Amino acid sequence: MSAPRAQAQTADAGGPISAKLWPFPTRASGPNTPMTSLSDTLAFGAGLDVAADSRASVSRLQAPENQDNFVLIDAAGRAVYMRDQRQHSVQLDGWPRGHVRLAVLDGMGGHGQGREAAEAVAAGLLLIPACDSIEELSARLDALHSTLQMQFRQPGDNDDFRRPGTTLTLLELAPDQAPLLYHVGDSRLYEITAAEVRPLTIDHVPATSFALHGLLGAQEWWQQVHGEHRAQISQAFILGNAFANPQVLDNDLLTLDAAHLPPFLRQMTDRRALAVRHDAVYLLATDGFWACPRPQNWIARWPALLGRPERRAAATLAALFGEFCDHPPADLHVDNLTAIVIRFPSRRPDQNDNIDETALPNHR
Repeated sequence: MSAPRAQAQTADAGGPISAKLWPFPTRASGPNTPMTSLSDTLAFGAGLDVAADSRASVSRLQAPENQDNFVLIDAAGRAVYMRDQRQHSVQLDGWPRGHVRLAVLDGMGGHGQGREAAEAVAAGLLLIPACDSIEELSARLDALHSTLQMQFRQPGDNDDFRRPGTTLTLLELAPDQAPLLYHVGDSRLYEITAAEVRPLTIDHVPATSFALHGLLGAQEWWQQVHGEHRAQISQAFILGNAFANPQVLDNDLLTLDAAHLPPFLRQMTDRRALAVRHDAVYLLATDGFWACPRPQNWIARWPALLGRPERRAAATLAALFGEFCDHPPADLHVDNLTAIVIRFPSRRPDQNDNIDETALPNHR
């Protein structure tokens, strides 16, 4: 299939990152105030309910650069992504009807050109044809990684750790097929019901590297990854990976598959087909939402806040941003905030229950 072409329009969006603790002003509107964006104009079809937003921060006191990004391609090939901290919409020629692509990205500000790296990947995602298998999706995205790595390489620069990078957590939804997950970095996919919240991705951080080498068990890994927040990463799109040696950066991406993962993480491979629950909400998000010393105290509020089966995705998204602003986690570290909320269609009478059994055990 040939790559789709894009015809673009533009609209304002986005907002502000910074690395300081920050106070929250009183909000003028309630937590469920509707948010409007170009994503509201998309039609995902077949009962799929999607809403997205990206903000530099929710503080009125700081206006840092938004180095996050997101990509939404709807069932008719209309796409929304961010460039220059603004949302842009494009119509993709040749996009197959009913196919959907959703992704969040978090540019690495500490390495320079974080926003540009995330924007380059977002633009590249618009040129990759719709994929029906995890093998095709992986091959095309790995090729994009290599191409952009060469593009961002500076002449005469032998310090690979100065290379920019971005996270990429992506869902590819072909009609009548299970969603395909492709994951690099420390953005996350969560499954949320009224009873619990479960991460469905593994953070590519030093604690995971230690676990790969047998130096951390399940409890220690869970505490370091989900019980606290550390601003370090071991793999990112464009950047490469440092899983083998934290002092040496490999150009390639390392797929965390069953062959590499310890038993307690083996069901959480980076690239896989997902089974989904129709009574759950799915959240693709960047780490600004849990950038605090004790993130689980805040994330534990999500089932009551977000796990309401009768609520539409847009209202769920508004509730997430509203609660984050009105009652933020203690000692929050300011960062960009990007989220995509997804609800899958209700089960048809001829379908069997399709429950995801590939989530991490919750060591709370």
